[in-house]
Amino acid sequence: MSGQDSTVIGVVIIARHGDRLEFYQDPDTYAVTATDITPLGEQQEWQLGNLLRSIYLNESSPSFIQGIAPSSSTFNVDQVEVYADNSGIDSVIMDSCAALVQGMWQATPQQNISLANGTTITSPLGGYQYVPINSVQPSTDVSLEGTTDCNTLDTRTEAFYNSSMFAQKAQEAEPFLSQLQPYVGGRPVELSNMWNIFDYMNVQSIHNATFLANLPPTFLAQARDLCNWHEYNVFSDPSFTGVGNIAFQTMLPGILNSIDSITNSSTGLKMTYYAVAYKPFLSMFNMTGVVNAGELPGALIDYASAAVFEIRQSSPTSEPVIRFQFKNGTQDAGFTTYPLVFADWNGTGGEDVPVSTFAAAFGKAAVNTTLDWCNVCGQTTERGCATALAAAAYTSGAGSSSKHQLITPVGAGFLGAGLTAAVFLMALGALMFLGVLTAGMGKFRKRQSHAASVEGGTRKMRGDELELHSEANSYAAPSLTHT
Repeated sequence: MSGQDSTVIGVVIIARHGDRLEFYQDPDTYAVTATDITPLGEQQEWQLGNLLRSIYLNESSPSFIQGIAPSSSTFNVDQVEVYADNSGIDSVIMDSCAALVQGMWQATPQQNISLANGTTITSPLGGYQYVPINSVQPSTDVSLEGTTDCNTLDTRTEAFYNSSMFAQKAQEAEPFLSQLQPYVGGRPVELSNMWNIFDYMNVQSIHNATFLANLPPTFLAQARDLCNWHEYNVFSDPSFTGVGNIAFQTMLPGILNSIDSITNSSTGLKMTYYAVAYKPFLSMFNMTGVVNAGELPGALIDYASAAVFEIRQSSPTSEPVIRFQFKNGTQDAGFTTYPLVFADWNGTGGEDVPVSTFAAAFGKAAVNTTLDWCNVCGQTTERGCATALAAAAYTSGAGSSSKHQLITPVGAGFLGAGLTAAVFLMALGALMFLGVLTAGMGKFRKRQSHAASVEGGTRKMRGDELELHSEANSYAAPSLTHT
């Protein structure tokens, strides 16, 4: 199907944060230290938002989303959902998200109200539009940060470091690594630490003129190539459902639910935007087959890169299809379409994949609940696993040993599709009967942007709602550069 015979009915956007100062990641567990976004990063995100605005909100664009409030009007909160990973790298992703939505929904004099006395009041800053951002807290929601505290992923990473493949690569890289000590800011110069080596060199080359002048011309490119190899091998997996893909697997329930909602015109949803770090992109490139097909390299993406799953339709009675677009930061002027290759879709059918085919394949790999994530990652205590496992134990009638474990505001830690409402209510009833549920009953929240308001970067939700995206259950080279 070509772009001329289909129209865009909705999009799911996944974008990386903008330029930031360097930070350190533990090479074994990827626990991170603090960092800050820069004005350059904010500009990169604003420009990306402005480009997305011109493509999807401009009524004269061939990719204008049918039925969405256009750029000539004001933001419609019922049509858009925005989620940002409020992770361990401070506010970088949240700030990037805020800058991107500023670029998409810019200040307009139409953002006003007429008072009874005849006065018209325009919002501050020339009609600034306040787009609600759902802050996704990794401690209570694993959907946008599936890799943290994942014990099986850490074990897999350690096995990678001990593999013959890694030993061979380290031997090949040794002549280069032995020259890097003056340029790494005291970081250990080892292949296993390649992320931190490259990140320091990359950030310094952007923000430190003296460092850039003294850095040998080929060193940054060589460090980037080694980092690309290192990170892709950590955050991808030969198996479609393997734990190396966990960064994208935890995002899949939300993505599939958004696609389902977009294709259901009664919901009104037209766009979902996820602001994340780089790791989900590596898993996504692997799972969608664009790396194995040679379309994109298995490499880090630039700051402010974005992938878009366009949901298209050629007629009201035809099945919607998905088209995959990607833009690698500022080095790409625009988005490029890449054909997908995965189980039951070898790419020969064209660049557009039927929604049912996409959903059936990726639904099998989705990590649908926090409980699922706890089991996949071999985690029993962190990120809500203690309560999720306790709730599961009580539901199965085997919870006596956990009888005195309090339920936190995380509740059962559901991230999306999976357990049914009936099962959850049974668990909740058991906990209340046993006197375990002592606080936080009003803190179960439905992730719903049109019911949320952003206050200090944290969403406020209706306390009587719980997110249970049960719809998802039906879904039986040249390097990319900056970090």
